[in-house]
Amino acid sequence: MSDTPVRSRQPSVRRLPLAGALRLARPSDTWFKPALSVVVASAVPNLLLFAVDRLDLVMYTMAGSLCALYGHSLPYARRAGTVARVVLGMLAGLAISLLTASLTGSTAVLIAVAALLAAAQKTLCDATRIGPPGHVIFTFVTSAALFAPQHLGQIPGHLALTLAAGAVSWLVSVGPALIRREGPERRATARALDAAAACAADPGPRTRHAAAAAVHMAWQSLLTTGRPTPVRQALERLVVHAEAALAGSGLTGGTGAAPPERLRAWAAATRARGPVPTPPAAPGTADELFGIEAERAELRRAGSRRDARRTLLRALAPGSPLLPVAARTLIGCALAGYLCAALGVGRPYWAIVTAASLYQANVTLSWNRTLQRTLGNLLGVLVFAAVLPLTRTGPLALIACVLFFSFAAEALITRNYWLGSVAVTPMALLVLEFGGTHPAGELIGDRVLDTLVGASVGFLAAMLVTNRRAAGRVEKALAATGTARAHAVRALADPASGPASLDRARRRLTGSLVELREAGDTAAGEWWQRALPEQELLAAERAGHRTLAATAQRRGLIALAPENGAV
Repeated sequence: MSDTPVRSRQPSVRRLPLAGALRLARPSDTWFKPALSVVVASAVPNLLLFAVDRLDLVMYTMAGSLCALYGHSLPYARRAGTVARVVLGMLAGLAISLLTASLTGSTAVLIAVAALLAAAQKTLCDATRIGPPGHVIFTFVTSAALFAPQHLGQIPGHLALTLAAGAVSWLVSVGPALIRREGPERRATARALDAAAACAADPGPRTRHAAAAAVHMAWQSLLTTGRPTPVRQALERLVVHAEAALAGSGLTGGTGAAPPERLRAWAAATRARGPVPTPPAAPGTADELFGIEAERAELRRAGSRRDARRTLLRALAPGSPLLPVAARTLIGCALAGYLCAALGVGRPYWAIVTAASLYQANVTLSWNRTLQRTLGNLLGVLVFAAVLPLTRTGPLALIACVLFFSFAAEALITRNYWLGSVAVTPMALLVLEFGGTHPAGELIGDRVLDTLVGASVGFLAAMLVTNRRAAGRVEKALAATGTARAHAVRALADPASGPASLDRARRRLTGSLVELREAGDTAAGEWWQRALPEQELLAAERAGHRTLAATAQRRGLIALAPENGAV
């Protein structure tokens, strides 16, 4: 029998979905956190500017206020650093935009700079995996600033306003730590328990991958938050139970794992404000917790900043799968801007932002975002037309409407992107009103034209700029998973392996399986590439989950037994 990998036949151009892209999902369990944060972070500087009669400066404070949208899934210790870096990144991008706007009035130059900034912001946000809302907020701010009148002497004061509003955003983002210090870790643990319960109740590739990803994220949250506390140690015991349930879902016979109903009950209690549940010990809990302490100490010694820098450099190196997406962003944003300018739009920044917002991990997801963005923007223009008379009754009415739409955008966007865009569009248009009233027909007409041009040209660039590196990422992920699984098997077979080494091997394997599924899903939605080794992917995931079960249960090489197949 040949050892050549069997690759499934798949068309270079795949069918694009329609109804599925617009279907509403359940809202996120934390949707209110970014919604409330951005309202508070915006209200403080807006009301201060109103008090001194300088609402024309809202655009600069808003750049800092929008930083409050980031980092809400991170533990507070990591969130503090992440939001601070977001503020500095926003400040740097805004400085480039303001300096360019003060030095030239050439629309061609401004569009080129906006496209370059959009591509750089997309690449850096993907490389650092900063999470939602990603690069779109940076691109919106910097592109709008490029087309705003600017003088060189005004730049320091405007940047100072952004920095001050960013400081308010930082305080709003980390302030809840004074009330509930382990809130993010509790939510991550609850998600792991829920996902493990779903996997135990209905085992399958998708539920198992979802559970593995949730458990992996829970450990990432717990192991990178510094010194342990009693609450975190209790959460670690719960994640051990989630791992035990995940391991049991891939095997026949009893495993000693908690039933799904109990896992869900623990998840609900963990999310609540009461004490963390104290479940009975799962199989191997003592060894597991000893290994956790050893791994946490090793992570502190390793230097997470150096690791983060190495990860960033690898993501930006030649051959990275992020570079084709950056090229799509650059070309799509530039073409959209130039076409809108040729059609007579004076400030075509919204076309650039529309194009930049489309680029997701692959062509299929970019198509979904194209539909969502277009529908949401067109409906949002109608909402803007309806509320515009109200906002012109006074500055406080304008401030209230902008804050309302900021809240509504975050409340709705987790259900579907198009629904959130219905609120984002009027909010973005109303911000222009702080600098003075504009003809409603002109605003609406330009925004509709920008949306249609940005969406069509942006998606055309996504189709034409190929990402053949997506398949290469799958091959690298397959190799990494094989290496991680072999390392775990050696750790299991070595009688001298202690709990710490087994835990490291298991978590390395879990991370590689998460990356493998992500790489496979990304490549499956990409166009113009070679066929994927789907049978290899499936076999690697099954073997990895069997080995993961063996390491999680501390029962030896159960996956090597003939009745269970090779590890």
